[in-house]
Amino acid sequence: MQAIDLDLETLAEPIQDTLRVCALHAFAYCPRLFYLEEVEELYTQDAAVFAGRRLHEEIDKQEDKEWLDLYLEDEILGLRGRVDALRTRDGETIPYEHKRGRCYRDENKQAQAWDSDKLQILAYCCLLEAALDITVREGRIRYHADNVLVRIPLDDAGRKWVKDAIQQARELRQSPYRPAVTNNEHLCSRCSLSSVCLPEEARLAHNKEWHPVRLFPQDDERDAIHILEPGTRVGRTGEQLKISRRNEAEEKISIGQVSQVVLHSFSQISTQAVHFLAYKDIGIHFVSGGGRYIGSVDTRQGSIQRRIRQYQALSQSDFGLELAQKLVSCRGEGQRKFLMRGKQKLKLDATELEKAIARMKAVLKQVARVKSLDSLLGIEGNLAALYFGALPQVLNPDIPDALRFNGRNRRPPKDRFNALLSFGYSLLIKDVMNAILTVGLEPVLGFYHQPRTQAPPLALDLMEIFRVPLVDKLLYI
Repeated sequence: MQAIDLDLETLAEPIQDTLRVCALHAFAYCPRLFYLEEVEELYTQDAAVFAGRRLHEEIDKQEDKEWLDLYLEDEILGLRGRVDALRTRDGETIPYEHKRGRCYRDENKQAQAWDSDKLQILAYCCLLEAALDITVREGRIRYHADNVLVRIPLDDAGRKWVKDAIQQARELRQSPYRPAVTNNEHLCSRCSLSSVCLPEEARLAHNKEWHPVRLFPQDDERDAIHILEPGTRVGRTGEQLKISRRNEAEEKISIGQVSQVVLHSFSQISTQAVHFLAYKDIGIHFVSGGGRYIGSVDTRQGSIQRRIRQYQALSQSDFGLELAQKLVSCRGEGQRKFLMRGKQKLKLDATELEKAIARMKAVLKQVARVKSLDSLLGIEGNLAALYFGALPQVLNPDIPDALRFNGRNRRPPKDRFNALLSFGYSLLIKDVMNAILTVGLEPVLGFYHQPRTQAPPLALDLMEIFRVPLVDKLLYI
């Protein structure tokens, strides 16, 4: 106990709050992951996270009375956490941690704990000693994928490791700067926040010669629930959403199947459902009866560090202009290639279409030479006029006359094709807003579109990239 008392004395400085043991695990795994979760308050839940939860639920159902979980907190040590399970053997209290993956194998093929897992179980050992005033000699980690139990002894070196990690994590939590991307790319492939951290993009930005291993997040198989009928009400019952329509039976949907709730026209949602969806980080969006995007519920609780950097970056006019140039080039090239594919698919011999494609190519060369956003807006307008002027020529000639397109118009759209375009763009900007809020950016601060009474500028900026592949191509009948 003497060694423990000495450690507690060295840790007995004033602290603001305790650190979660799982946050210490994240710190050992990757300091950038720790910063994103603890400072910027960004969290995502992938399949591995849910699988881990199911494992712990199965363990909780075991009838072995020697097993129990225990929540502990010690302000002097500066830690808090819930131990997966405790077991008593020969008068010794042993904490257990359960991992669904595989253990680490050394050069002799001996089972070892991963460093982040080892620090986590040692932190639980120290927390037990500090909070319960007992001596803990070891912790154990069960790796369920290969059914291996690894014993981790707690000694003075282990206590010092925990103490140093706590101090370093506290210092990082106070820093205004996010740590650099880890050099170990394999860590990124297993990280639930890779789709928010964007490690390959960060590495590529610093090394143009680097060849990234693209990390595409897994498809979200949950459903976006669209409530279309006026008067329909969305409520909550237990862990389900309850949808009540006029003169119809109630429909119940498990919250685990829902990625977004989109309320059209004058459909309604209860306060309980709003709180429930916000707690589950599920987007809530509103679209008018005419198909115009109205707004989204902003459930961000933190991420101020990310928004501060967004303000700093976009306040630099040269940087904002560079991003805007890339945006206009991306959209213009997408529109031009769409016209070229349409011409090739329909085997058209249209001189006017070829002229429009050639003129778009010439106009796109001017983008890199502009010196102001106003000039760039003029170029974008020219590209849009050429694109929508040529678009009717690449539409399938067999489509009904009612769906013919004779030029872009909106607010309100004057024909069915334009109505479909506008509705598609509304759904697109809804998804872009959902992504912006998920990663914690500020949607009202864009780099190209300026603030006005419509959708937030950043959402308008980012949706430009996806207009052609996600909306325009769908109407190419």
